Amino acid sequence: MTNPSALILKIALLLLPLQGTDAEPEILISKQDIHLGEEIVMLCKVGEEGEIAWHLNGEEIDPDRVEKIDELSSKLTVKKATMQDAGRYTCHCEYDNGHTEEKGLQLYVHEGPSFGSTKVYHEFLEGKDSVVPCLVSGRPAVDVHWLRDKEEIPSNAGMRVRQLPDNSLLIEKVRREDAGTYVCQGQIRGRQVYAPLSVSVVVNAPPTVRIREEVKKVLAGPEMNVSLLCLVSGQPKPNISWTMPQPFDPSRHEFNSDSSQLTIRSVARNDFGEYICTATNKISESSATIMLHVYEAPEVIVSAEQQSVSVGESVSVSCNVSGHPQPEMHWLNKHTGHTVDSTTDRVRAVNGALVIDAVVPSDGGVYSCMAISTSGNASRDVAIYTQPGLPQCLSGSPGPSSVHFSFRHSPISGGTPITNFVLQWRQSAVEQWKEITVPVSGPLVIDNLRPYTWYTVRMAAMNAVGVGQFSEANTVRTQGSREPDSPVLSTDEKKIEGNSFSVPLKLLEDGGNPLLQFNVRYKQDKEGAEWKEMQLPSDSVTVSLQDLSYGSDYVLEVSAVNSNGSSIPTIFNFTISGQSGKGSSQSMTKGSVVGIVMVIFLVVFLVVDATCCYTNRCGLLMSIAVKFFGQNVPGLKMLEGDETTNGEVNLKGLPTPIGSVQNDGIQTLSKEAGQLTEVTCDKAPLTKNEKNVHTAHA
Repeated sequence: MTNPSALILKIALLLLPLQGTDAEPEILISKQDIHLGEEIVMLCKVGEEGEIAWHLNGEEIDPDRVEKIDELSSKLTVKKATMQDAGRYTCHCEYDNGHTEEKGLQLYVHEGPSFGSTKVYHEFLEGKDSVVPCLVSGRPAVDVHWLRDKEEIPSNAGMRVRQLPDNSLLIEKVRREDAGTYVCQGQIRGRQVYAPLSVSVVVNAPPTVRIREEVKKVLAGPEMNVSLLCLVSGQPKPNISWTMPQPFDPSRHEFNSDSSQLTIRSVARNDFGEYICTATNKISESSATIMLHVYEAPEVIVSAEQQSVSVGESVSVSCNVSGHPQPEMHWLNKHTGHTVDSTTDRVRAVNGALVIDAVVPSDGGVYSCMAISTSGNASRDVAIYTQPGLPQCLSGSPGPSSVHFSFRHSPISGGTPITNFVLQWRQSAVEQWKEITVPVSGPLVIDNLRPYTWYTVRMAAMNAVGVGQFSEANTVRTQGSREPDSPVLSTDEKKIEGNSFSVPLKLLEDGGNPLLQFNVRYKQDKEGAEWKEMQLPSDSVTVSLQDLSYGSDYVLEVSAVNSNGSSIPTIFNFTISGQSGKGSSQSMTKGSVVGIVMVIFLVVFLVVDATCCYTNRCGLLMSIAVKFFGQNVPGLKMLEGDETTNGEVNLKGLPTPIGSVQNDGIQTLSKEAGQLTEVTCDKAPLTKNEKNVHTAHA
């Protein structure tokens, strides 16, 4: 087998570059620290030919131990190194020219470090002082260091974990966390030569058992599971066992992997008792006890959940409660929120039963049998149904051929909702009662009665059990029916915004029959404007009109309608002013324009008529003057009996009587039998009054 040192030297020799003649000798060796008995190979290389000699500590080594490689190199081999082979080796070369050179190298030989029979596994009891020895030998001297997790353990006095002068490791009051691997490392003094030894430390501890709950409470039930936990510690790891009040049942009892948790499924009442958890290891054993209390939730059973009974009869409902611990039982009236006492009252609890004597409508409702215990509460409801109570504060208001019923307070329901009302009426005591059944949501009205007739009426409530007591009879007289009154439009509360208008609407009297609707129509107050119509619901309180014309007058008519017809319409006039922001010429309303035109026309008419009157003795003013002054109108001269006229008066410009038209256009008035022929300047016949005036003067 090839010596590793020799192989390394050969490689180094091949790789060594050629030296110049001025190069000093060089010693090649694989390492300087040699273990006792190991082979030593050293190579000396010189720069030129000469005699090479080896020395150890100044003394020449036997040439027989030296091997000449070539003219420039020499090899020294030590088969098995001894402690005496350590020292300073010198390669001495004497060149052919008489010049000498040498090169020195210190070689170290050691033995160890060696740990001999040192134990590498130690067990200690928790809380005790423990010493871990480390026996190290070697040459030259060996230094010892203790390491844990690659960190050196100090040797300072007072440290709980420290290295002692004899190279052993001291652990005072050993703890669980002190367990692990420690390294005892030996080092050849002064050299980088190390030898580690791993030592395992195990800290043993007696078992301890801890439990989170010494007393555990659980309700029994098929869906109820409970887990009992036993927290165990110790070294070596303890074994866990359980002692139970019931034999182990694999279908209901289940352990986890290390048996530290026991799960009981579908907990039953007989699972209560003591459960003992025991932990055991090679040192000792320990145990703890868990007390399991199993409760049963209260349960309530009633003989009937619903009971119908007539007013005046008695009823009894029994109730049984169970559970662990035994619950207390109470009856509760859920309507009033009061418990039913075990007294001699009409409503009472007797030996767990609810008893009601001589049932009245207010007894109807829901009663609850309650079970109360430390394990919980439970209840079961019982519904008692009876007929409704008497309608309170009932009144009947006559209408046209009808009677309307109303009451201030709803009747007592009897425990179940009122579904209908029975309305009865008759005209005399000898007649049979007539009746109708009205749904509770419908109007309480008796219709189709005779108007202006006396009736006796009464009413009773009805529920699922039956009809309750009838109210006291009332005597009412029906009224006649007619159309509603005209609606009232509140003038003071009208509102005009832009081209929109609204006014409050109110109806004082509906005429005895329900109002059906309001009919509304409106138009511009001008000739040729068309009416616009609309209908409002009977409950409307406002009439609102939109998109009206600016600068316009309007007329509004509103009438109310019932089954007998329509009221007289209420008429309301209003004006929508011109749009704001426009010029004065545009703000003038159409009515203003019409007024101005009429004034202008009247002025022109008067001017023309006055001109006609004073120039041609005609026109309206002339007619008025004749009525007041007769024929003696100032300025009018009537000539009678003139010889030149033969009793005729010529009036220039006046019309000529029939048969008296002259060629020159002059008309004449002829006097016959003391009468003047009727003449008007506008050729129109005289009015009746004018004729009377003329007749009187004639």
